[in-house]
Amino acid sequence: MTPRHQRPLGRRKLLVALGGAVVAAPVAAAVAPHALAEVGSDSGPAAPEARTAGALPLTIVNSTGVFGDADVHVYIVGNQGGRQVRVTPDGTVAPVALSDNGADGYTDYAISLSGGSGGTRLSLPYLSGRIYVSLGEKLKFKVVADGAGNPALQYPAGWVESDPNHGVLHDCAEFTYNSAGMFCNTTMVDMFSVPLAIRLTGAKDQTTGTVRAGGRAAAFDAVRQVEEFAPLVVDDTRIIAPGHGLDAGLFPEDYLAPYIDEVWSTYTGKDLRITTHAGTFTGRVRGDRLTFDGPARVSFARPSTRDVLFCDGALAAPNDGTTGPVAAVLGAGFNRSTLLSSAAQPTADAAAFYGTALTNHYSKAVHAATEDGRAYGFAFDDVADFASYIQDTAPTGFRLTLTAF
Repeated sequence: MTPRHQRPLGRRKLLVALGGAVVAAPVAAAVAPHALAEVGSDSGPAAPEARTAGALPLTIVNSTGVFGDADVHVYIVGNQGGRQVRVTPDGTVAPVALSDNGADGYTDYAISLSGGSGGTRLSLPYLSGRIYVSLGEKLKFKVVADGAGNPALQYPAGWVESDPNHGVLHDCAEFTYNSAGMFCNTTMVDMFSVPLAIRLTGAKDQTTGTVRAGGRAAAFDAVRQVEEFAPLVVDDTRIIAPGHGLDAGLFPEDYLAPYIDEVWSTYTGKDLRITTHAGTFTGRVRGDRLTFDGPARVSFARPSTRDVLFCDGALAAPNDGTTGPVAAVLGAGFNRSTLLSSAAQPTADAAAFYGTALTNHYSKAVHAATEDGRAYGFAFDDVADFASYIQDTAPTGFRLTLTAF
């Protein structure tokens, strides 16, 4: 599996944009961008018979042990051919419309579970988007007009206190499904709330994201025990990712500054080597910029804590095959605090991750919570293949399981 940091990039930027605002850009850009580059004609509107022929069996399993099927609500929303769409219970793709908003101002796109212990069987057409689940209450999606006057969805932003879904227990998985295959992940980039696992069958049988027994509670406890991170825990509902916490005034803006400064000081006097598919880049700090030579010259200003947590700003990763992949590796090195322990990046030894006091304790906690040690704790957590991401070019089935709390 090719790491996303060595594929066309773009997921990170839209994940930030999805923070409760109108989603005017295609949701497809948020998920598996390497797949989107291969979609070809499938990115346009598909004929009904084509969608039926490509339909992928989808099973939703409720193994929470806490919530009954009647309390679990499923939403499949995303983008098809540049349009914001949803999937109905019978597997039909329906464009979102302003008329979908009810008297309360919100849509009701919920799909009910009805499968008992065997799971609820649905059909997933060619689409890029997200599968949301909410427990106890339904989510409040709202259709609005975007800047071009087209219908667009406002997505849940549980990390925003004023969001109408802040009090609702919910989470999501992401996917792109097209003629090139199925590309999917569980995500904690924004928050961690509901334990989810995905299984993809086809050329291989793969599972990822499974939270170990007691793992959810352990993650909540681990984050609570770090003073700066403790405010990110919202009761027993969710843990907010520290980047969103910073924007909300819940997390110190300069938390990583001492570590960032030490990295800059260290690589003023010696080389930092980063290897990507393009080759090996060798860099030093010159004039307060970390500048690399190699297959191309790339340069980075000293990042802020926010830049590191969002892998953006000074660490922005353009889809250019050179600066982008190097930025992704740097972002991973800062979040995992491996840049001082090894001058050769990326580091692939998980035992070396999060070993300093100033580190991304949120990402550390969600990785420790999963059975395979994989999670999406930050945008380029797939560097060295540590993300809860799987793909198959010949998929035969997809299963999303809500696992035990």
